[in-house]
Amino acid sequence: MAAIDVAGYVADLKDHSVDHGFHVHDERHFVETYSLRQVWEVDLHPEDGCGGPLDLHLALDVDPRILLSFEDAVMGLPEDDEPPDEFHFPITFTWALPPLPHAPDLLRLAIDLAPVGGIVLPLEVSASDSYASATDGSERRVTIIARHPVSLAAVLKGEELLCDVFDRCRDVSEFLLERAEAWLD
Repeated sequence: MAAIDVAGYVADLKDHSVDHGFHVHDERHFVETYSLRQVWEVDLHPEDGCGGPLDLHLALDVDPRILLSFEDAVMGLPEDDEPPDEFHFPITFTWALPPLPHAPDLLRLAIDLAPVGGIVLPLEVSASDSYASATDGSERRVTIIARHPVSLAAVLKGEELLCDVFDRCRDVSEFLLERAEAWLD
């Protein structure tokens, strides 16, 4: 029997995201047949941003070697001992905006977003320019990425629901939604 139910944890994350002001729009589960690596993906939108220009994508990367090592550590423990907090899965949050005719300065955006994500959710700001043809102007897309480790020991104890992370994600989403209209005009 598995030490933790990853599918159940993802279902709990989706329910918990709703408690923090998000709507769940889609979910995908991928399994790599060779390595059995899994990725759980969930598309979210803040309640205020449904139908808006902002997409938020959550991805939980499940490495089977880490999961099996954690299960070995749990099975080898005496009954009352807690497992060590040295096994983690990365969870990634990605915000994406459509092409922005009046894209913000990336350094200014990174500086303005830093206190919104805080220490709990460090943010990486990037942009990509694309050209439909050599004679067309560029289209700039802005992407913000945050990575956070999910403790398997905390998941086992039922403690890893990421309240602070979801609060910060909502704050980042609201920050971007407030400014997106000016960037899109």
